[in-house]
Amino acid sequence: MSSTALAGFLLLTSPTVQADTLVIPLGQQAAQASAQLPQRGLNSSSVRQRYGEPANRHAPVGQPPISRWDYADFSVYFEHDNVIHSVRQHRRQGN
Repeated sequence: MSSTALAGFLLLTSPTVQADTLVIPLGQQAAQASAQLPQRGLNSSSVRQRYGEPANRHAPVGQPPISRWDYADFSVYFEHDNVIHSVRQHRRQGN
C-alpha cells in the first residue's frame, strides 16, 4: 500500500473528534469597584478600622508570612501586617 493510500485510509477510518466549548466568564470588576477594596500598603489596623472585623482570618503561612482575611464580598492578603492584594469573591450568575 502506498503512503498516500495509507494516509487516505487512516483519514477515512479514524473516529471524528468533537469538543465542547467551555466558557468561563471573567470578573466584571470596574475600576470604581476595585477602588473600594483595601489598597496595597495599608496596614491591618487601617483595614480593620475602615472595613470592620473580617468574617474569617487565616493564619500566616510561609516565609514571608502571608495571611488572609475574608469579608463577605472580598478577601485581603497580607504580608506581615501590610496589604499586598485584595480580590473580590466570585459570585455565580443564575442560569
